[in-house]
Amino acid sequence: MKRRTLPVAVALATATALLLTACGGEDDKAGDNDKIAGADQGTEKPTKSAEPSGAPAKDKPDGVDVSLPADMNLVFDWDKPKAENEAAAMDDAANFVRAIYRGVDKRTSKDAALTAYATGEGLHYGEVQINEWIKGGWTATGTLRHYDVATRSAENGSSVEVAFCADATNFYGKEIKTDKVLKTEPSIADFDYYKIIMVKFPTSDELWQASKVFVETKAAKCQ
Repeated sequence: MKRRTLPVAVALATATALLLTACGGEDDKAGDNDKIAGADQGTEKPTKSAEPSGAPAKDKPDGVDVSLPADMNLVFDWDKPKAENEAAAMDDAANFVRAIYRGVDKRTSKDAALTAYATGEGLHYGEVQINEWIKGGWTATGTLRHYDVATRSAENGSSVEVAFCADATNFYGKEIKTDKVLKTEPSIADFDYYKIIMVKFPTSDELWQASKVFVETKAAKCQ
């Protein structure tokens, strides 16, 4: 076994959980829409991490620890957009992904990083993903690359869609009890396409939270 996608990849707008990794998989697609979904989505107050955590300053955006172990390498090969809101939303979309894998590493879906960078359905999405890793007895190891990013803003400026590809060719599940790395041959199943709807936290001009997630698995356009 390698990095795996749990059955069903559908919009969380339908209240179905999406998982970045696990066993089996389908390639349902979220429909395209010129209007950004969740533009009016509310947010929940983020929880800051306890002091101190021992993480470098660069691992603590917004004072929240999103550091990961050395063998869990998340690469974001992204060029920042010129628009400040879109650049900030893109940064925090990356922090949302980091927060999920930090939860996987820490074996908890209640880590402060996830509650800081996710809200509503996005928060539920992250919690379900982390809990599936925990139930499976897995952590992750290797390099997960994110690339071909694109952003677009809602007219009211309170919502930004961050879309990108992910390549898990060199990213693997690892059994907690045995340290066995679960590998399979590279395939189209290693490629996913994401759309994350980021919403601005009402009392901050800098913090953005994931409110909805759409995933296309086995994404040929990302190869």
